[in-house]
Amino acid sequence: AAACVAGALSLEDAARVVALRSQALRALSGRGGMVSVSLPVDAVRDRLAAWGERLSVAAVNGPSAVVVSGDADALDELLAVCEAEGIRARRVPVDYASHCAHVEAIEDELRQALEEISPQSSLVPFYSTVTGGVLDTTGLDAGYWYRNLRQTVRFDEAVRALLADGFQVFVEASAHPVLTMGVEQTAEEHGTRVTAVGSLRRDEGGLDRFLTSVAEAYVGGASVDWARMFAGTGARRVELPTYAFQRERYWLESAGVAVSEGAAAGLGLGSADHPLLGAVVGLAGGDGVLLTGRLSLVSHGWLADHAVWGVVVVPGSALVELVLRAGDGVGCGWLEELTLE
Repeated sequence: AAACVAGALSLEDAARVVALRSQALRALSGRGGMVSVSLPVDAVRDRLAAWGERLSVAAVNGPSAVVVSGDADALDELLAVCEAEGIRARRVPVDYASHCAHVEAIEDELRQALEEISPQSSLVPFYSTVTGGVLDTTGLDAGYWYRNLRQTVRFDEAVRALLADGFQVFVEASAHPVLTMGVEQTAEEHGTRVTAVGSLRRDEGGLDRFLTSVAEAYVGGASVDWARMFAGTGARRVELPTYAFQRERYWLESAGVAVSEGAAAGLGLGSADHPLLGAVVGLAGGDGVLLTGRLSLVSHGWLADHAVWGVVVVPGSALVELVLRAGDGVGCGWLEELTLE
């Protein structure tokens, strides 16, 4: 499908590859199977060593999305091991094993069946899951399509190559999306945010689902030819409403507590005449003074700009200011050292 969309294969040749390869695979029916395992590929390979050539890594779809193929009984044993270790693994609903040694039995048949296809150089860059990068599509001959079925699918490498080249929107054209999660995980590991959508979904194969997927891709940044999409339907573009979006809060707002000069005097205190302090009073037992005030995000909204690990903390500069103001009250205008714990 990708080769056809890119312009590397004609529709007829692409259909021939799909149909004849599927037909050849029937010879492998009943001999093996495939299992998806939610582990990094290196961890999967370590576990597969116990089965030798009976099991192989069939596909690497993401950082923790690996498919294993091989003998049916060996896969049963692998599933049992995964269950015992608490590893998420499930059987893929097929009764043959592609991307492993089983495929070698149909190599000659495939090469003969596909020898007449005529690949050509595509205008759209073609990122191959066989090589893990951009490929000259004149090489998409019968031999390529055999390797495509025999070798490990290097999907994760192809996605990383796309990410490195700046692509951020991924559309999985299929009857049901199975690779979008792998794309998102690979992008997350790469430190990139992407949009990954399917085209159709299981039990949702109609036009409504397809148009919904187109809209999801469009919102994520894909370019859509809407005029062609709705040609002949009478659909037209409309302007967004011209009124401004309005927000109204229904929670009661605290006005904060500030001690004015008059209020301080009424309480027998002196005004601190300071934006962070409300009142000052001399200590009865000596020459010291006590300054008091209240800080809050309501009365001092700028405090919200200073947060540590998500918690608003009064900045050290504000504490220095408070200490200096206190020093002024007793004729000590210098701060030599302030230690905060």
